[in-house]
Amino acid sequence: MTEDASAQYKRHRFPAEVIAHAVWLYYRFPLSLRDVEDLLAERGIEVSFQTVAEWARKFGLKFARQLRRRSGGNFADKWHLDEMVVSIKGKKYWLWRAVDANGYVLDALLQSRRNKGAALRLMRKLLKSQGVTPRVMVTDKLRSYSAAKRQLMPGIEHRSHKGLNNRVENSHLPVRRRERRMMRFKSARQCQRFVSTHGQIANLFHLHRKHMTATDHRQLRAHASTTWREIALSFKA
Repeated sequence: MTEDASAQYKRHRFPAEVIAHAVWLYYRFPLSLRDVEDLLAERGIEVSFQTVAEWARKFGLKFARQLRRRSGGNFADKWHLDEMVVSIKGKKYWLWRAVDANGYVLDALLQSRRNKGAALRLMRKLLKSQGVTPRVMVTDKLRSYSAAKRQLMPGIEHRSHKGLNNRVENSHLPVRRRERRMMRFKSARQCQRFVSTHGQIANLFHLHRKHMTATDHRQLRAHASTTWREIALSFKA
């Protein structure tokens, strides 16, 4: 472990390996904080679910930022954009999300509006984080996308059809499962922090099994696990 990483874990009672494993369990699988507490206890590690929550809050987003830096520019040039409604304390929000042609999460942005301004904010965020413009953008028939695209990326191809956007609609499902497991998000800030972290960690372990041998899949999974350990045990703040 590097000196920078050691400083991040300083004054924590548990070693970095335990903290990183707890964060990995929470974001990698549809588990509650108490589920993670039980899994750690089964391995002889007595830690409260409140501590797991603190680890996830403190380290999760830092890990995600490192993963984003590593994956920059490696996504497909066909982007699928969509929005899903999220209810937080009785108020309706829209979670705007984007994935590439292979289902990897590009970005997610929670907003209170579903209009051109909200679409513009998502697209600006995407252009900043990806550093490139897409070849094709696929959306549903919401007119806000067309208006925002004409302003920011007038030269790219835009395909607007409900049936073409199953890729991103299917990618909403893991977020929905986590939302139910958490019994809804408690605040807009918590929701944004969670989806920003969850998307990047999900990308790392998003392994396509179709037309792949078991040996190849195991190798890819081992590589993903190695990358996670490198990120978690040697990251810089």
